[in-house]
Amino acid sequence: MPIPLADRAAALLAYDPGITPAGGGLPGLSVLKNVVNSINMFGIIAVVGALAVSLGVWAWGHHTGGHQAEANGKKGAVVAAGAALGLGAANGIVAFFSGLGAQVH
Repeated sequence: MPIPLADRAAALLAYDPGITPAGGGLPGLSVLKNVVNSINMFGIIAVVGALAVSLGVWAWGHHTGGHQAEANGKKGAVVAAGAALGLGAANGIVAFFSGLGAQVH
Protein backbone atom coordinates (compact mmCIF):
# COMPACT_ATOMS: atom_id res chain seq x y z
CA MET A 1 0.00 0.00 0.00
CA PRO A 2 1.50 3.38 -0.99
CA ILE A 3 2.20 6.02 1.67
CA PRO A 4 -0.20 9.01 1.38
CA LEU A 5 1.32 12.26 0.10
CA ALA A 6 0.53 14.11 3.36
CA ASP A 7 2.50 11.55 5.40
CA ARG A 8 5.48 11.77 3.04
CA ALA A 9 5.45 15.59 3.21
CA ALA A 10 5.26 15.52 7.02
CA ALA A 11 8.22 13.17 7.14
CA LEU A 12 10.24 15.49 4.90
CA LEU A 13 9.31 18.61 6.86
CA ALA A 14 10.16 16.97 10.18
CA TYR A 15 13.83 16.51 9.21
CA ASP A 16 16.18 18.43 11.53
CA PRO A 17 19.48 19.25 9.85
CA GLY A 18 21.08 20.17 13.20
CA ILE A 19 22.50 23.53 12.05
CA THR A 20 23.19 26.15 14.72
CA PRO A 21 25.10 29.45 14.53
CA ALA A 22 28.68 29.19 15.73
CA GLY A 23 31.11 32.04 16.23
CA GLY A 24 34.66 31.68 15.00
CA GLY A 25 33.88 29.09 12.35
CA LEU A 26 35.02 31.20 9.40
CA PRO A 27 38.16 33.26 9.01
CA GLY A 28 37.57 36.98 8.87
CA LEU A 29 34.57 37.03 11.20
CA SER A 30 36.16 39.69 13.41
CA VAL A 31 36.89 41.81 10.31
CA LEU A 32 33.27 41.48 9.19
CA LYS A 33 32.06 42.53 12.65
CA ASN A 34 34.33 45.59 12.52
CA VAL A 35 33.03 46.51 9.06
CA VAL A 36 29.39 46.22 10.16
CA ASN A 37 30.11 48.23 13.33
CA SER A 38 31.73 50.93 11.20
CA ILE A 39 28.78 51.00 8.81
CA ASN A 40 26.41 51.34 11.77
CA MET A 41 28.47 54.21 13.21
CA PHE A 42 28.59 55.91 9.80
CA GLY A 43 24.81 55.59 9.59
CA ILE A 44 24.32 57.11 13.04
CA ILE A 45 26.59 60.04 12.20
CA ALA A 46 24.71 60.58 8.92
CA VAL A 47 21.41 60.55 10.82
CA VAL A 48 22.69 63.25 13.17
CA GLY A 49 23.45 65.41 10.14
CA ALA A 50 20.09 64.63 8.54
CA LEU A 51 18.30 65.52 11.77
CA ALA A 52 20.16 68.82 12.06
CA VAL A 53 19.32 69.76 8.45
CA SER A 54 15.68 68.70 8.85
CA LEU A 55 15.26 70.72 12.03
CA GLY A 56 16.84 73.72 10.29
CA VAL A 57 14.46 73.38 7.34
CA TRP A 58 11.54 73.03 9.73
CA ALA A 59 12.52 76.20 11.61
CA TRP A 60 13.24 78.13 8.40
CA GLY A 61 9.89 77.10 6.92
CA HIS A 62 8.06 78.05 10.08
CA HIS A 63 9.62 81.50 10.36
CA THR A 64 9.31 82.37 6.68
CA GLY A 65 5.79 81.03 6.26
CA GLY A 66 6.91 78.32 3.86
CA HIS A 67 4.43 75.60 4.70
CA GLN A 68 5.95 73.12 2.25
CA ALA A 69 9.42 73.58 3.76
CA GLU A 70 8.00 73.28 7.25
CA ALA A 71 6.19 70.05 6.39
CA ASN A 72 9.30 68.62 4.73
CA GLY A 73 11.38 69.53 7.77
CA LYS A 74 8.93 67.74 10.03
CA LYS A 75 8.95 64.65 7.81
CA GLY A 76 12.74 64.66 7.70
CA ALA A 77 12.97 64.94 11.48
CA VAL A 78 10.60 62.01 11.98
CA VAL A 79 12.44 59.89 9.41
CA ALA A 80 15.80 60.72 10.99
CA ALA A 81 14.49 59.84 14.44
CA GLY A 82 13.14 56.54 13.12
CA ALA A 83 16.44 55.77 11.41
CA ALA A 84 18.32 56.50 14.64
CA LEU A 85 15.97 54.18 16.50
CA GLY A 86 16.48 51.43 13.94
CA LEU A 87 20.26 51.80 13.85
CA GLY A 88 20.55 51.85 17.62
CA ALA A 89 18.25 48.87 18.10
CA ALA A 90 19.50 46.79 15.15
CA ASN A 91 21.60 44.43 17.26
CA GLY A 92 18.84 43.92 19.82
CA ILE A 93 16.17 43.36 17.15
CA VAL A 94 18.27 40.73 15.40
CA ALA A 95 19.14 39.05 18.71
CA PHE A 96 15.47 39.02 19.75
CA PHE A 97 14.21 37.43 16.55
CA SER A 98 17.14 35.05 16.39
CA GLY A 99 16.22 33.89 19.89
CA LEU A 100 12.61 33.44 18.84
CA GLY A 101 13.69 31.51 15.78
CA ALA A 102 15.85 29.22 17.89
CA GLN A 103 12.78 28.27 19.92
CA VAL A 104 10.89 26.98 16.88
CA HIS A 105 10.93 23.19 16.72
